[in-house]
Amino acid sequence: MNLKLRRPLAFFDLETTGVNISADRIVEISILKVSPDGSEMVKTLKINPQMPIPLSSSLFHGIYDEDVRDAPTFKDVAVELADFIGDADLAGYNSNKFDIPMLMEEFIRADVEFSLDGRFFVDVQNIFHQMEQRTLKAAYNFYCGKNLDNAHSAEDDVKATYEVLKSQLERYQGVEWEDKAGNKSTPVVNDVEALHRFTNLSRPVDFAGRMVFNEHGDEVFNFGKHKGRTVEEVFAVEPSYYSWMMQGDFPLYTKKCLDKVWQRFRAKQKEQRMALSKADALPKSAEGAVSAGPDKRGSDHQQQPKRKASPITEDMLKNLQEKFGK
Repeated sequence: MNLKLRRPLAFFDLETTGVNISADRIVEISILKVSPDGSEMVKTLKINPQMPIPLSSSLFHGIYDEDVRDAPTFKDVAVELADFIGDADLAGYNSNKFDIPMLMEEFIRADVEFSLDGRFFVDVQNIFHQMEQRTLKAAYNFYCGKNLDNAHSAEDDVKATYEVLKSQLERYQGVEWEDKAGNKSTPVVNDVEALHRFTNLSRPVDFAGRMVFNEHGDEVFNFGKHKGRTVEEVFAVEPSYYSWMMQGDFPLYTKKCLDKVWQRFRAKQKEQRMALSKADALPKSAEGAVSAGPDKRGSDHQQQPKRKASPITEDMLKNLQEKFGK
């Protein structure tokens, strides 16, 4: 079955020094880019993590320090990788929780712009776990009827993931699924946008799961003492929480998403202050207009009727003569 694509879909897999998104580094990346016409391109690179690879990780994926000693650093190949992926949507196995946030960490460290805005994300593991709940090796055997002999080799894993997705589309065509609320649908269809919605049910903001979108599209904290509260609500009552997270041991992409909400929150506050200032200025303008007019007392004085002069009598003249001696 060929995927129905409106734009390229890039399946990718990472092998790393560990699972700490903030502290660990990529040692191998493989990308299988599928175009709408069905053509495929693969790019696989070993990466020098610039730190020792723990033995436990090497035993897991088979990559040791000497294997990457002369390999380029991620910064060396970041632009090349960003250009190769281009505007493609992203797909992987457990990619929403690990591969995407890890990849974003590396791009941010390398100071290379790689935006996730407008992309769709298809996490094949989420389809599998929500429909069958197994591992990649089991998924490959279950859906494709094959054994994944070289599991944890990035290129073999990414090819297996691609095959699993195509088999899932065939297997679950028209199959009904019921969510926790009892709503029924047939979500596994040959459409990347629909698969994006089905494999992103938690609606992550930062992919590390620290923030998620609620049903209204607002960013909500998904951990700690403020879990379940909107980020802007927390900023309003405890603005220092922003500084605590920005200075804490959180993934760089989490901090980038947090700062985006913070800047939007501050812009709203500024608009509100300006609106209040304009409202407060209105009575003052009115008062100024009144004070700029004629003096009230003067106006009243001018409007008072003039008294009529009394007629001069002979008695008045006689009194004046006596007073002044004339």
